[in-house]
Amino acid sequence: MRRGEQPPWIVSDELWAEIEPLLPPRPPRRHRVPGRKPLDDRKVLCGILFVLYTAIPRVPAPGAWLRVGDDVLASVAGLERRRRVAATARSPARQTTGRRPVGHVTGGDRRLPRPGAQGRPKTGPSPVDRRRPGSKHHVITDAGGIPLAISLTGGNRHDVTQLMPLVDKIPPIRGIRGRPRQRPKRLYADRGYDYDCYRRDLRAKGITPVIARRGVDHGSGLGTRRWVIEQTIALLHWFRRLRIRWEIRDDIHEAFLTLACAIICWRRLQRSKS
Repeated sequence: MRRGEQPPWIVSDELWAEIEPLLPPRPPRRHRVPGRKPLDDRKVLCGILFVLYTAIPRVPAPGAWLRVGDDVLASVAGLERRRRVAATARSPARQTTGRRPVGHVTGGDRRLPRPGAQGRPKTGPSPVDRRRPGSKHHVITDAGGIPLAISLTGGNRHDVTQLMPLVDKIPPIRGIRGRPRQRPKRLYADRGYDYDCYRRDLRAKGITPVIARRGVDHGSGLGTRRWVIEQTIALLHWFRRLRIRWEIRDDIHEAFLTLACAIICWRRLQRSKS
């Protein structure tokens, strides 16, 4: 960031005008509730973006402190008293309560990791990192590199297992006259997706697969097609919070992924207008 420029986690007026109508209405406060007053939604969003950009779990801004960590999970009772969202949070809270606590045990003059599996959802032994538990991001984009759908799996899951789920998750794309298009005409992929069964599934949906065969040149030329997805993954991992998964709950990490994709799409939209 250059000197004098606005930090990227500050929400502009134009962006806030698009986000504010999507937020649920805040319930009216009929009586005085003990505790701190609710913060402004725009300040809270700036705090979440700060965590996404810098991976620092605390926001150094007066009046907008926010902590995002594995050990900070709202209880059902607190949510029911404040924002009345206990019904939504009851299931995750009970799952977290029944899960074995993740932490450290005393080991002489230092703290040692607790033995046994930590039970993080959507993690698995990574085949490229000495079988350490990790996660993997799967992305499908358009020809310009705009992310259309994204998913999170364990590090041991094969890429081809997420091919059809990502294709089914593509939202309807509007912008031209007629019915919004939801399925692409062609799909490009590398040799990791070289399976005839998935080619048949794509053709059944009206999609022409352009997937390289093992031991055969791709045919599209070096850097002509496949570099687009690599660029999008690099943009996602430019957000420091997404480089390393710190969250125990997979839905929190997926929320950060979705927010990063929305920021990338917003930047492309602003660039096309200028």
